[in-house]
Amino acid sequence: MNQPEQMPNTMPPPPNPQAAPVAAPHARAADPRVKSPAIACCLSAMPGLGQVYVGYYQRGFIHVLIAASIIALLVSDSLGPLLPLAAVFLAFFWLYNMIDAARRASLYNQALSGEQDIELPSDFKAPSFKGSIAGGSTVAAIGLILLLNTRFDVSLDWIEEWWPAALILFGAYLVFKAVQDRAAIQIDSRDE
Repeated sequence: MNQPEQMPNTMPPPPNPQAAPVAAPHARAADPRVKSPAIACCLSAMPGLGQVYVGYYQRGFIHVLIAASIIALLVSDSLGPLLPLAAVFLAFFWLYNMIDAARRASLYNQALSGEQDIELPSDFKAPSFKGSIAGGSTVAAIGLILLLNTRFDVSLDWIEEWWPAALILFGAYLVFKAVQDRAAIQIDSRDE
């Protein structure tokens, strides 16, 4: 009778190794409101666009107006000996704008996650879609003027002479809002 060969003193196979526990899949997908600080910074190569991406529309438009104004001054040759100062300020502002967009995106994400120990800047408010009578009226007026020009051939020559009136109205609005805010603060301080 032929007996099967026996293996010389072999060790039993090792027990099945335990696999590392698999992390449970996230119960919910990533929050779509999260903003990338890197994208915000890159978009701010065009001043203000990073702030608009994060949701800070007013700040974004202010940044683009500042950059455009400085560029217009530099091109106009009206600065004379202040030209180098304006050029340095433009470079500083451009970099500040990019850093501000990335910082705001990061703080926005931290506020979104509900972290309690974050100290936000005093001007940091969550973006909102609240209406603005002044802003809405301005956009509607610009739209109406452009519609009259494109659809009904109304000349825009009068804008060249009357555009400073817009600055006067805007300045009056800012003064009115400042007086109104101070009155509200005084009323609040008396109530306390």
